[in-house]
Amino acid sequence: MKYRTLGRTGIEVSEVGYGAWGIGGVQWTGGDDEEAKLALNLAIDQGLNFIDTALAYGDGHSERVVGEVVRSRSERIYIATKVPPKNREWPAAKVPLQEVLPAEHIIKCTEKSLRNLGIETIDLQQFHVWRDEWTEDGEWLEAVTRLREQGKIRYVGISINDYQPWNAMKALRHGHIDAVQVIYNIFEQAPQDELYPLCRELNIGVLARVPFDEGGLTGAIKPDTVFPETDFRTWFFRGDRKRKVFERVEKLKALLGPEAETLPELALRFTLSHDAVSTVIPGMRSTRHVTSNISLSDGRRLSAELLGRLKESAWDRTEDW
Repeated sequence: MKYRTLGRTGIEVSEVGYGAWGIGGVQWTGGDDEEAKLALNLAIDQGLNFIDTALAYGDGHSERVVGEVVRSRSERIYIATKVPPKNREWPAAKVPLQEVLPAEHIIKCTEKSLRNLGIETIDLQQFHVWRDEWTEDGEWLEAVTRLREQGKIRYVGISINDYQPWNAMKALRHGHIDAVQVIYNIFEQAPQDELYPLCRELNIGVLARVPFDEGGLTGAIKPDTVFPETDFRTWFFRGDRKRKVFERVEKLKALLGPEAETLPELALRFTLSHDAVSTVIPGMRSTRHVTSNISLSDGRRLSAELLGRLKESAWDRTEDW
């Protein structure tokens, strides 16, 4: 496992982290707690030391599973979690901060996450939604400052709304945000334009999420793929989205070769190839996923030539999705 510095926090995190949404047991089907624990333990055995979860993942179930495993280990494992919006709206609606992240809500949720995890301090507490016009509202800053002083959190981050990498720039310049989490993959390359240069300038850590585009970039999604009705992917790949993804992924197969032999390898190596990325956090609900993903943490990045060709695969989801 290779390690990178999480921005100005100075924490050395595994460049492949663990995305724990899928083990929440609600919006993703096909997993179970025992397999999740095996996967988490195997990941830690292989050098993974960063786990990203959230209070909203299974109403705390993901946090409880993560906490059980982490408490059983002697290694130093860094945990990031998130404060859900009080109004339960994803992405953030254009409403006042007090309806979404009031101070008492931030504090209450943090304390609940600490109980779920069974730990004394959260390494990175993130806002699960964000609108940049909230930056100047001092209520959120008052809450995280109090939590830091009480030793309940170490650092503060923002999980940026899907396909809105611009929607945290003001907050980063404000000086109190230590890390951002953003969708970044072969299709969603927009963070490279403005967000990543600013993160490098300000030494802000970057958690890259959804490297496989919810499975689309693995080649597993076909036009006739069917998911259970309650599975998140039924919504994500609604309408003719499966066909659109399949057609674009088929074109990517022409780029497979010495640098990446499979589509999952191409996808993960792409995300790891940007210097601004501190860690990538794929969902790994099985030991098979852990083994294949962590094996790619070998320090090898895609060539400038291949990255240039992959630039042609960028897909503006705000217009064509």
